[in-house]
Amino acid sequence: MRLDKWLWAARFFKTRSLAQQAVAAGRVKLNGERIKAAHPVRPGDGLVIRIAEFDWSIVVRGLSEQRGPAPAAQLLYEESEASRAERQKRADQRRWGTEPSLQLKGRPTKRSRRLLEKFASREPDPSDNSEP
Repeated sequence: MRLDKWLWAARFFKTRSLAQQAVAAGRVKLNGERIKAAHPVRPGDGLVIRIAEFDWSIVVRGLSEQRGPAPAAQLLYEESEASRAERQKRADQRRWGTEPSLQLKGRPTKRSRRLLEKFASREPDPSDNSEP
C-alpha cells in the first residue's frame, strides 16, 4: 500500500494531497529515512510523522484501502509511550500559554524603539514617595 494513502486512511492528514506534500517536504520518515509518497508501507514499519510542532513515533499495525471512522483508523497504528508523553507535554505547554519571547521577531519597530528610549531616559518623579 502507498504511504500517502495509508497516512490518509489512518487520518493523519485530511487529504491524500496533504499527505503527499508532507512526505515530499520530509516531515514523514520511514524507519528513519526520507522516502517518496509512493513507497510501500507494511505492518511493522516504523514511522516518524511531524504535524505542526508535534512528532508522532508510530509502528504500522494494519493496512486499509479506504478511510474509515476514527476508532477504526486508530487500530492501524500503535504510538510509542515516549511519543505520547512528549505530545501531551507539548500540548499542556501550549494550553497554559506560549513563551512570550517567541512572539518577538527581529528588530523593534521605530515606534517601539522610541517608546523604549522614552522609558529608559525617564527621570524619577520626585513626588513619588515609594521609599520609606
